[in-house]
Amino acid sequence: MITQKMKYALKALLVLADEAARERPEPLTIEQIAKRSDTPKRFLEHILLEIRNAGVIASIRGRAGGYSLIKRPGDVSISELLRLIDGPIAPLPCLSRRAYQRCEDCVDEASCRIRKVFAEVFWSYLLIIESLTLEDMLRSTVVADQVLGVPTA
Repeated sequence: MITQKMKYALKALLVLADEAARERPEPLTIEQIAKRSDTPKRFLEHILLEIRNAGVIASIRGRAGGYSLIKRPGDVSISELLRLIDGPIAPLPCLSRRAYQRCEDCVDEASCRIRKVFAEVFWSYLLIIESLTLEDMLRSTVVADQVLGVPTA
């Protein structure tokens, strides 16, 4: 499951991506982002700082300042955002590529049935999540609607 913090980050980025797609995009203040994304302002400051430090958005100070998306939505990886905001995404520490740790109670990783089953599930998840970008989130998909049970016209 993704955290509420990650949901807020995605909502804010979607607002910034929508603004970037306009004919004359302008930087958005935290207040504007909070209102458009229905996200509490007090959480956004820290979240936007993390995303800015990762080079996805820029902030401009001053009267006409605010935040803007500096990467193309197709270049903003959802898996990288997940790792940035929520940390490692592997279901077990022994499956993580970036935060690998041997499980304390594991005698032999090579024969661990739990690791093997979750490795298969995680691999399938990774194939999908690592291919997703912010641009994908901007588009609605019939598959997602079907999975979520949204009626199609």
